Amino acid sequence: MNYKIEGAMKRNEKTAILFAILWLILTIVFIAPVSNGMIVANANGVFDSTKFLETFMGSVQSPFGTIKNIIEQGQFMEYLKAVGIFSIIYFIIFIIGFIRTAPKNQFSDIEHGSSDWSQHGEQYKILSNKKGIILAENNYLPVDKRGNVNVLVVGRFRFW
Repeated sequence: MNYKIEGAMKRNEKTAILFAILWLILTIVFIAPVSNGMIVANANGVFDSTKFLETFMGSVQSPFGTIKNIIEQGQFMEYLKAVGIFSIIYFIIFIIGFIRTAPKNQFSDIEHGSSDWSQHGEQYKILSNKKGIILAENNYLPVDKRGNVNVLVVGRFRFW
């Protein structure tokens, strides 16, 4: 299970940073105007959609002024509650995307035929890192090995 988390983290490193920046921008530019619109629209105890839309459109044009108005009106806790609800929904969406990008198995994104399948020098139980028939960088098939040392070369030979 550890390889899934590591693989998903490696794949989503840049995406996580972008998600965090997008969260910050949406919190300032979208949640603050929505929160301010809800506060103004519910001032009488009944939700007024026309007041909400008017306030929302005005608040979108100056989001930092909107946050200042929310603080001056003493409604900062309502703003924080809206940010909290938005953050929970946003985090759930991020987790779903994170899980979907996790590798399906341990060998996802590893080139077939490479020595990336081995870890901590496992390949040197069979291969050599010093001399022999070159297979890959720092991987040689020793010629003094007992048993089968046949090599199949796959590729093309071009004539110009």
